[in-house]
Amino acid sequence: MNINLLFTWILFLGLFPISFFWFKRAWRIIIKKDYTFVALKRGKPPENPKKFALLSSALNFIPALIFTGVIFLIIFSGLSYEQWTAIVGTTFWMKLFAEFILSRHAHKVTKEPNV
Repeated sequence: MNINLLFTWILFLGLFPISFFWFKRAWRIIIKKDYTFVALKRGKPPENPKKFALLSSALNFIPALIFTGVIFLIIFSGLSYEQWTAIVGTTFWMKLFAEFILSRHAHKVTKEPNV
């Protein structure tokens, strides 16, 4: 068996649990109102996680939707390896960067001036 083919299959099959996990997380935030995973910084949610819940759920739902679309495009239209790995890689890294920025913004401490 070719090692490239093996890694391609591992990457493709990995799209299923990742997209399921992100859909589940968006579901928990929006539908179940569970804010324990909103904008985590060192495992702790911000003081007001409800304020950032919509953005956090979008940062989970949209990449999961893109991954699901890529799965269907691979299966039904034969999307090339270079195309789908570029889409998946860019989506994955942009999600990570966006969540990092959101967590830092949500935990930003503002000091009131002493008057």
